[in-house]
Amino acid sequence: MQFVRNRLDYLFRSTRGLTLVAIAVVSLITAIFGTLSGPMVEWGIRDVVVRVLKMELVQAAREGRIIMLYHTIAMTIVAIEVYFMTEILPMKRYEQVIINGTMTVGYLTAVVFGLLFAYWGHNFIYHGLFLLGQSLVFFAGILLSAALFPWRKEYRLPADSPYAQTKSGLDLERTAFFVMAVSTLLSASFGAVTGSYWGNGHETFLAEDLIRNPFKTFLQKAIIGHLHIMLTLVAVAITLIVGRWLKFKGILHRIAMPLMIFGTIIITFGALSVVWVEWAHTTIYVGSVGVMLAALMFVIYSWDMLIKEGTADIVRPTGWQKFKALLRDPIKFGPGWQMVFMNFTVSGVGIFMAVKLTEIFRVWPHREERIILTGHWHILASLIATIILFYFADLSGLKGKARKWFGWTVIIMSNIAFASVTVFSMKRLFVTEAEQQNVVNWTMLLTDIGLGLVLVVLAVFMLWRLYDLLQAKGWWRQEYNAERKSSAQAEIEEQKRKLKELEETLKEVEK
Repeated sequence: MQFVRNRLDYLFRSTRGLTLVAIAVVSLITAIFGTLSGPMVEWGIRDVVVRVLKMELVQAAREGRIIMLYHTIAMTIVAIEVYFMTEILPMKRYEQVIINGTMTVGYLTAVVFGLLFAYWGHNFIYHGLFLLGQSLVFFAGILLSAALFPWRKEYRLPADSPYAQTKSGLDLERTAFFVMAVSTLLSASFGAVTGSYWGNGHETFLAEDLIRNPFKTFLQKAIIGHLHIMLTLVAVAITLIVGRWLKFKGILHRIAMPLMIFGTIIITFGALSVVWVEWAHTTIYVGSVGVMLAALMFVIYSWDMLIKEGTADIVRPTGWQKFKALLRDPIKFGPGWQMVFMNFTVSGVGIFMAVKLTEIFRVWPHREERIILTGHWHILASLIATIILFYFADLSGLKGKARKWFGWTVIIMSNIAFASVTVFSMKRLFVTEAEQQNVVNWTMLLTDIGLGLVLVVLAVFMLWRLYDLLQAKGWWRQEYNAERKSSAQAEIEEQKRKLKELEETLKEVEK
């Protein structure tokens, strides 16, 4: 019994354990529900899974199923980012416990009952519990925003701090986290209000199906703005998190944080105002420039740091030595590289589409434009997932050859897959429909190989974590003890601060 109790304590009472559970949940969802689409459909695996698990897949409810699936995955990813934030950002212990607890109950409730409703019959009790889970996740977001409030005296930075701050000591990095959290709540409210009209003037749809519809309702525009900004804010959050992980600071940090804050505010305003104004897209472009420049500052800093650390024992390193130092640790090189790579497969493609939309893409069949948009968002979401994996692999103490194999496999295989999807989606630029089959075959094959190997590496990593969890003195024990020690020390400091405040109050009263 003690064996089980210790593991449950670690998994549900420590930040690292909660993160491990959430990553396991996403992995299971990906492994099971990924079999319902190509190429598993062509191989007959989908039929086997549906039959064994007794799923009820009605074609007329396909869009609704996909939306529920996206929401369950998105909330689990948001939960992982929240766990990261409550661990790395200073906050009171009780705030960390309440936020993590509420978030965990919320996302697990939403995942379990959302998937039950979508794939195993439309029992509306499940739907109600799905909404309850989402509400708890939203409430955890309110608690997180309150805990992140950057204007508290105890979170002010000293004048000689290397981190971005105002003259009064306001921590601009913490402010960027706070702005991102509040923007996420605002965007979630947008989706919730629109969702309340389902069946009352609003129907389920996939955004990519409406791209050529010239007349969109306010509610449809609201959903399109909601889904765009939510993924963007998830990307902003992970950029800030990995910046904290790699100790992003100095002059580049002081340039990046104001750009990130104002970029996040402007891009959120632009995405939500798409309901009412035609110039909303211009606003989004302006906000995107701020966010992307902030990410560029992080990439420059992190790569420069890796080079300096890798050549610290060399007096005058050559270009080749610097290059080797940069690539020495794929886990720390990966986040910056994936942000750069994103420009070739997401941002660059998006900008090119916007510039040539009427001249090229609107002339193509609707299916081709739909493929580009679907690939665009899936690549961006997957790149964010790989960056989360890099950070968690480092937290898990991955070292030596295992660290290099894990890091380089994720980088190379994900890049091959995403580059292949990009070529596939843009194929009409350089090949006719009659001659496209070779391009389709090769890009699909490389995509399947790339994604398949990334999933295999993730499976091996998760199996290692499971094996470690069964050991009496595994890595999980070190993580748990380290967190308990850190929490105890933080609690002592908090009690000292409270004692000092009470003593000062008594002195004032006795005067």
